[in-house]
Amino acid sequence: MTTSPILVTGGTGTLGGHVVPLLRSCGHDVRILTRHPSTDGVDHVAGDLLTGEGVEAAVAGAATVLHLAGGPKRDDEATRTLVRAASRAGVRHLVYISVVGADRVPLAWMRTKLESERAVAESGIPWTALRAAQFHDLALTMVEKMAKLPVFPVPGGLRLQPVDSREVAARLAELTLGAPSGLVPDLVGPHLYDLAALARPYLRHSGRRRPMLPVRIPGKAGRAYRVGANLSPVGAGAEVGKRTWEEFLAERLG
Repeated sequence: MTTSPILVTGGTGTLGGHVVPLLRSCGHDVRILTRHPSTDGVDHVAGDLLTGEGVEAAVAGAATVLHLAGGPKRDDEATRTLVRAASRAGVRHLVYISVVGADRVPLAWMRTKLESERAVAESGIPWTALRAAQFHDLALTMVEKMAKLPVFPVPGGLRLQPVDSREVAARLAELTLGAPSGLVPDLVGPHLYDLAALARPYLRHSGRRRPMLPVRIPGKAGRAYRVGANLSPVGAGAEVGKRTWEEFLAERLG
């Protein structure tokens, strides 16, 4: 085992649940910063990135920090709290997971992702950042909610390239154990879908029928989605996952 643990924020979430076992299987000690510690055999430190409580203790002695924790609001504040503590603790590699389109889609939560990227890049700590497309898990949550409506809304021009969270986890583990690399190529799924194409296999699996209703996303965000600002730019050299939405659904829904 290495003497210096890898600190993982958000280690109990969807992505963390895949990354932490990968890091441990490579022989590394892992410490998880979480608001709700558990006793699953992994070192947990109670802390809150928004209040700063417990963060200094969590980063103490860690040479590498993998920052996965995120939410719908104040991600940038949480990241700045982590960066300050990591800088004081002498962390030598800070790894961050962001989202494709963070620099191009004018939504508040995307702006917090971009500001988090900037906080990491300007921290003075050697860093790596990966932008990933929406996970299959998130696409499923979205489709499930819309399928509860009597009519399934299909926002015109909205396209997604969902990627499997296990493939993102594998890439992050590789990056975390490698040398700091700055902003690396995006990671996206193998196929592009509009919302109707995502919905149809889900509706088939769940035995539901729903009429599709085209709707228009208003404002700047709508325009951004219609020109594909949430997609990895063509020619940018994105890495492409292998597991498709249909394969994910077949496994998840049986």
